[in-house]
Amino acid sequence: MKWFFKIIVLSILLQSFQCTDPNDSSENITSEELEIKKQEIQNYINSFSCSESVGCGFIAFGTKPCGGPWSYLLFSNAVDIVKLQEMVKNYNEMNKQYNLKTDAVSDCMYQIPPTEVKCVNGVCTIIK
Repeated sequence: MKWFFKIIVLSILLQSFQCTDPNDSSENITSEELEIKKQEIQNYINSFSCSESVGCGFIAFGTKPCGGPWSYLLFSNAVDIVKLQEMVKNYNEMNKQYNLKTDAVSDCMYQIPPTEVKCVNGVCTIIK
């Protein structure tokens, strides 16, 4: 029975000394890098125009420390949605890691997604 207890204690101790990957860049994320990624996404979205026939969409953007998105990005449906989703997914993960690293806080207010987005004069606009 003593050996069993020692094995349990030893396994718990070993788990508490888990190694970290020195190549893990999530600990090195800076606010400047987040801003650059955000601008890349905005530039990508802005390279497409909308029209009545193409329409618009929106996607949750950023990660609040309390959970949920910081905002919603509007985009023309002419974008490559898979590419945009991947770009935003990567940004949101970086934002989440940055929040953890910096012990960030937020207002924890729920950001309500748009219910209707339309193309108005060539610009995606929230109607409701």
